[in-house]
Amino acid sequence: MTRKVILDVDTGTDDAVAIMLAALHPDLDLAAVTTVSGNVPLAATTDNTLRVLDAIGRPDIPVHPGLAHPVARRGFPGPRHFEAGSARDMHGTSLPLPAPRTAARAESAVEFLLHTLRTTTEPVTLVPVGPLSTIATVLAADPSVRDALAEVVIMGGAHHYGNVTPSAEFNFWADPEAAAMVLSAGLPRLTLVTLDATHRALVTRDDCVKLSGLGTPAGRTAADLITRRIDAYSAGRGVAADDAAPVHDAVCIAYLLRPEVITTRPVHVEVETTGSRTVGRAVMDLRPNATGEPNAQVAFDARADVLVDLLLSAFA
Repeated sequence: MTRKVILDVDTGTDDAVAIMLAALHPDLDLAAVTTVSGNVPLAATTDNTLRVLDAIGRPDIPVHPGLAHPVARRGFPGPRHFEAGSARDMHGTSLPLPAPRTAARAESAVEFLLHTLRTTTEPVTLVPVGPLSTIATVLAADPSVRDALAEVVIMGGAHHYGNVTPSAEFNFWADPEAAAMVLSAGLPRLTLVTLDATHRALVTRDDCVKLSGLGTPAGRTAADLITRRIDAYSAGRGVAADDAAPVHDAVCIAYLLRPEVITTRPVHVEVETTGSRTVGRAVMDLRPNATGEPNAQVAFDARADVLVDLLLSAFA
């Protein structure tokens, strides 16, 4: 039986790989993709998502635009951890794919998610891999929809170090109030895939050669996008490895297919919303005498071999 999945994305390069893996793997039913402002503004995340689905022959998957701004901080986020258009810009604004032939649905992501979760007859797995603005809005509008969720798998947060500040990972930093709302929403099963894990599952240039060699649209597209990520990480010295980069969001989809790709432990996690130097930090109580009930299974490690094997098999 296939697993019904809804992806919530801010499509840049790693979201694109996650979308392709979810859309093409036979064990997943990608019912829809919702978009949110994050890596690029909402119009671009939506356009990029449509480009990806068209490129791999899945224009049938509906795309619903979500929030164009954080839930509480209009005008936020501020300066990013890389300058747009620089050698460290791993996303760009528009992905290097043909302009979409299809259009996004008129129904907003919030309306779509509320209706779907209220009426579904089968559990839904929700995978948000961008800022949590749309998801927080849905849960605030109707907290009972959480009962329709088999699992929520979030790409976000970090323990040892962030990527946009020393404390914070981008998705949580870009809308810290939304992240705090979702983490405290009492979700029955929440898996948090952190930077600590995704930085352990690096994809190399040699892997990209193999992906390109598949000769398929998805293989070539993944190779091109991941190569751009490797170039950007190399320029910014963002990982302690040569010729490799994390593909954060794809790890979340890999986990749905092969759970052994990550190693998790139950942790109580809160999100800092007030600290001037720590806003967006995922505060994880890892003490032996930790207080508070665990609210997430948190991934601190991941396997590159499992991720790459999945990409190669799905994109072939």
